[in-house]
Amino acid sequence: MKRALLPLNALRVFDAAARHLSFKNAADELAVTPAAVSQQIRALEDYLGVVLFNRLPRTLELTEPARRSLPALREGLERFEETVRILQAAQNSNTLSISVAPSFASKWLVPRIERYYQRYPEMDVRIQASTALARFDVENIDLAIRYGAGRYGDLHVEKLMDEEVFPVCSPELLDGLKTAADLKAYTLIHDDGSIDDTSNPTWAMWLQAAGVRLANPERGLHFNQSNLVIEAAVAGKGVALAKKAIAEADLASGRLVRPFAQSQAVAFAYYLVAPEPQWQQGKVRNFVAWLKA
Repeated sequence: MKRALLPLNALRVFDAAARHLSFKNAADELAVTPAAVSQQIRALEDYLGVVLFNRLPRTLELTEPARRSLPALREGLERFEETVRILQAAQNSNTLSISVAPSFASKWLVPRIERYYQRYPEMDVRIQASTALARFDVENIDLAIRYGAGRYGDLHVEKLMDEEVFPVCSPELLDGLKTAADLKAYTLIHDDGSIDDTSNPTWAMWLQAAGVRLANPERGLHFNQSNLVIEAAVAGKGVALAKKAIAEADLASGRLVRPFAQSQAVAFAYYLVAPEPQWQQGKVRNFVAWLKA
């Protein structure tokens, strides 16, 4: 006996309509028209032989059969999506897709990636630079590296490393910087990309801790990306308050120096983040082990 195909798309539409109790809002979520949602629901009702919604003047109401079946339906859809992700991972076992913030990618990850290729030459690494949180279910991302407080819902989270902040500048500016008070004569370079971390010091906070008073500590150059802060400092445009992870490659090469020893630890850190199915993939676990080695 031939098995009838399940109307998966209609089941997804039913799930959305049941959450919103509105064909219009479900249509907005699914990027279709309300008429298309209504058509899918009627087709599903015909397929099942059950009325799913009572159509009221201003809203929808789930019928009792629909209400009873909804938890099992949602569990089934979640299992289906997880199975699809597992199959995609198996199909792309030699491709590792990583979502990472642009500054961390360019200044920390990319300079190290050649060593990963030496260890795993068969791998194809795809780095997607973005400040947005990864949408693992739609972007086919295996792993994300994020700078934050470490709270990422029900995802698997492991800390990669802590962060600290300190002043850096081009070697050409070093002779004029004997004490923190000398900063009054220099352009200050600000990293405005860290405003979400209240423990991350601004120049005003750092100068106050150093006992230096400036009439306008917010003066100078402002950037919303940490890598641009570093590039401006390398170019000799002023003195930057920089994150260690973003500055360390340029410090090691001599393109930057630290005029003062003081540094300040911050509350945010770098975290490795992935849904549990992705985390359990061998390629992800190998990459995580390599990062932490």
